[in-house]
Amino acid sequence: MPIEFDVPLSTENSRTTALRCSTRAHFRAPRKQQGFTLIELVVVVAIILTIAAIAIPNFMQAVRQARIARAVGDIRAIVNDIQAYNVTYDKYPDTLDDIGRSDTKDPWGDPYQYLNFADTKGKGKQRKDRFLVPINSYFDLYSMGEDKLSVPPLTAKQSQDDIIYASDGSFVGLASDY
Repeated sequence: MPIEFDVPLSTENSRTTALRCSTRAHFRAPRKQQGFTLIELVVVVAIILTIAAIAIPNFMQAVRQARIARAVGDIRAIVNDIQAYNVTYDKYPDTLDDIGRSDTKDPWGDPYQYLNFADTKGKGKQRKDRFLVPINSYFDLYSMGEDKLSVPPLTAKQSQDDIIYASDGSFVGLASDY
């Protein structure tokens, strides 16, 4: 069966120029895609939200661990200065200002807390473990942590996120891990 074409002689109206065929199929020039469909956009947004739901908590945990590690490092450095002061002057400093560390801030923007009780024979606001036994012999040094709250017993909820110096230097870390 031969294919017949009907092409008008006048080319003024390009819309009437159609390619007709005697078969049922009509030939059309392919259309250019104008944009994304709503379903495609919803799928892309769902994928992005899924990745964000996985990545954001992991990122926040990494930031928290980095802050804790920085506080541990700061406390160890301050303890070295305190010990050097003790060796030099045969006493512990009364404040962190005595060793030039009064302006040192923890990762949450608060000053480190220092309490010298070597001269007071253990009286005062010493940090205490779960048996209410003081955690250090001469001084306490700690960061109040993320919640910026702290009380002497480490078992209290306000003290669980504190970064502490304990057991006269055998432990430096989260109070909840002590």
